[in-house]
Amino acid sequence: MKLGFREGIFHDETRPDWDETGPRPVRWSLWYPAAEGSIETEIPGRSWFRRAPVARDAPVQPATKPYPLVLLSHGTGGSAAGLEWLARRLVSRGFIALGVDHHGNTGSEAYRAEGFACLWERAPDLSLMLDRREDWQGDLAGHIDARRVFVAGFSAGAYTAMLLLGAVAQFSQFEQSRLKPGGPRGPREFPDLADHIPSLLRTSTAFRDSWSRMSQPYRDDRIKAALVCAPGRSIRGFSEESLRVIDKPALILVGDADNTAPVEECSSWLHARLDRSTFKILQGGLGHYIFVPEGTALGLSFAEHLFTDPAGVERADVHEEIAELSAVFFHGTDIPVDT
Repeated sequence: MKLGFREGIFHDETRPDWDETGPRPVRWSLWYPAAEGSIETEIPGRSWFRRAPVARDAPVQPATKPYPLVLLSHGTGGSAAGLEWLARRLVSRGFIALGVDHHGNTGSEAYRAEGFACLWERAPDLSLMLDRREDWQGDLAGHIDARRVFVAGFSAGAYTAMLLLGAVAQFSQFEQSRLKPGGPRGPREFPDLADHIPSLLRTSTAFRDSWSRMSQPYRDDRIKAALVCAPGRSIRGFSEESLRVIDKPALILVGDADNTAPVEECSSWLHARLDRSTFKILQGGLGHYIFVPEGTALGLSFAEHLFTDPAGVERADVHEEIAELSAVFFHGTDIPVDT
């Protein structure tokens, strides 16, 4: 099957960008089955990630029934391209995949403390893509099954996925009152994040308004199930009551040697509070970044820790396993006839 690819940008008029100079940007990337005869070419430009050739803007391959849609949410500081490995494998298994770059929390633009602190702003990015479906689907109209929409997220993207299922945030892990002596004050990409929050609350209207929305519900009933990959410590800020009433299925996957988001502290904690979750620990000494693409020489030279696995582990093989588990999970999700 040929891999189709499209990209673009929307603006959410209901939320400002962090500079307060215009509406919030939502860059998107779409992977889909391209029609037979489409020509795939390499994506131009240097990248840290290995990427498959794509048939850019090719027509869609018709199928006997519409394709399910999987929304993708990247890890903190990442981008939709960081989940290309999952997107193309889902396409080969009969899905369409749509990812976004979360403003201020993505490597596709300058990092912003606001984007790293206000993780709840990520969920409306994906809901916007469903709201604006007529604006991006083009000839895919009629080829997407609106009854079978799912979400998949890695690390901070797992936080996004849980918000869309109905989790509600009570607090941010980097609030001053939540910090432990000697503990981290921010993620690897923004290690002094906590130190920015007090001044932002004083000086930024956009930040104050977002902070006030922390505990709003972001559940989107159009989404039927979630793939939750290596959820980080941020999930401990969710209301346990909100987790217990989630009625949508979730598949939680994590590496057995994840030191960034330890199994017992994060994934196991979440699984124990969900009524319809399935939990699988991937074996082989697998760390947090097993959910990141295979690296190019450029990526290895700048961030070797992201792309290095234990001896004998082929990341591509693990990605195949994850994609197969995900596809089986999504295809097996029961969709009520009245939705």
